Amino acid sequence: MSKLINSLCVLISASVIAYTPLAYSAEKTKENPSSSAKKTTKKTTTSTQKKPSKTTASHKKTTKINSAKSNKTKVTYTSRKSNVSKLAIANARQDVQVTRTIAARMDADNPGVQSSGVLVLNQQSGEVLYEKNADSIIPIASITKLMTAMVVLDAHLPLNELISITEADIDTLKNTSSRLSVGTTLTRGEMLLLALMSSENRAASTLSHHFPGGKEAFIRKMNEKAQQLGMRNSRFYDSTGLTPNNVSSARELALMVKAAQRYPEIHQFSTSSEYTFASNKNGSMLTFRNTNPLVKDSDWDIGVSKTGLLMKRAAAL
Repeated sequence: MSKLINSLCVLISASVIAYTPLAYSAEKTKENPSSSAKKTTKKTTTSTQKKPSKTTASHKKTTKINSAKSNKTKVTYTSRKSNVSKLAIANARQDVQVTRTIAARMDADNPGVQSSGVLVLNQQSGEVLYEKNADSIIPIASITKLMTAMVVLDAHLPLNELISITEADIDTLKNTSSRLSVGTTLTRGEMLLLALMSSENRAASTLSHHFPGGKEAFIRKMNEKAQQLGMRNSRFYDSTGLTPNNVSSARELALMVKAAQRYPEIHQFSTSSEYTFASNKNGSMLTFRNTNPLVKDSDWDIGVSKTGLLMKRAAAL
């Protein structure tokens, strides 16, 4: 019995001795893993550095092949889409009937103007080159402003005097708009420039309101000037031309244009292309442009220009 106990004790001791180094080694590794990790990292790093080079090369190769395939597919699709579009357009045009029109012949006898009253004169000789309903009395719209300008200049009023837009200058007849708001203050010369260059109705209106004797005296002077020029059948009721009561004929307007050309200010202002100024209301810059595009064409030497609504253009060239 004692021998059996001794044998078990020896066996247990041997087992404990064999287990202890393994436990100690595991504990050591847990406390200081750097040594084993370094070896592992070296191997891992070496293997990952060598392998990607092959992978990258194959990736580039794959990318080139794929992009080539993609381009080929895209070209095929575009070509097919284009063919479908052309086919659709061709089918759509099958039922379309096109009738060609012949433009009216344009010459000295038929210049192609659309105005109801026309008179074309040789400025030097006064020879009539073309006329159509030249004596018909019709509304003259904004060509009125040429007479407005002559009346202002005949009065020899200071062009550098400041005048302002008022409520009385707002158009209540046709309700036209304007960028010259009530309270805008400019010199009389600037108002005259805007009236002739941009056909600014409020500018033309305020010129009459700031005339000695007011608007009524101004309109009276307009009609007196018309009579002096031999415009026997012409009548003026306002300085803007908004009222259709301002009437004349193409033949009588030729007299007015010829007289207006003698004023250097009318020549300069009516043929200017644009004007910019700072508003006294808010300081913003305002640009006004000529309503006649011909003044920007170097091939045209224009003496006087003024556009109108019904009689489209009167100009002494």
